Amino acid sequence: MAKLPHITVSTLDLVRLEALLEKQPESDAVTRLENELDRAKVVAPTEVPDNIVTMNSTITFAIATGKETFTKTLCYPRDMDNGNTKISVLAPIGAALLGLSVGQTIDWPAPNGKVMQVSIAALDYQPERAGDYQT
Repeated sequence: MAKLPHITVSTLDLVRLEALLEKQPESDAVTRLENELDRAKVVAPTEVPDNIVTMNSTITFAIATGKETFTKTLCYPRDMDNGNTKISVLAPIGAALLGLSVGQTIDWPAPNGKVMQVSIAALDYQPERAGDYQT
C-alpha cells in the first residue's frame, strides 16, 4: 500500500472510539481503526479544521474502481439503521474515511483482499463546524 495520508481526530471522537473498541471482539476492522487512531493528530473539537471527516460527518466520496460517488454519514455501529445513508466506522471504508480532509485519497484494504482507493470529494456536514459537540 502507498504511504498513508495525515489524519486528524478530535479528542471527543478519540475517547468515544476507544470506548467502543474496548467492547469489540478482535477483528481486522478493529485493528485497522486502532491503527488509524494511533497515527492520528489529535486536537480539541473546537480546533478541528472544517474540512476534516469526523464522527457523524456527512461525506461525499468516491472509490477509484468506479465513477460513482457516495454520500454517507459516518456513524457509530449503534446509530446504524435500515436506510442506506450511513456507514459504520467499523466498516472497512468507514475507518478509512475517519480523519481525512476534502481532496485526500487513501489506499485501503477491501474485504475481498484487494486495495481500494477512497477519495473525499466533499464534506457536506461536520458536527464541529456546526458547533454540535454532543453527537
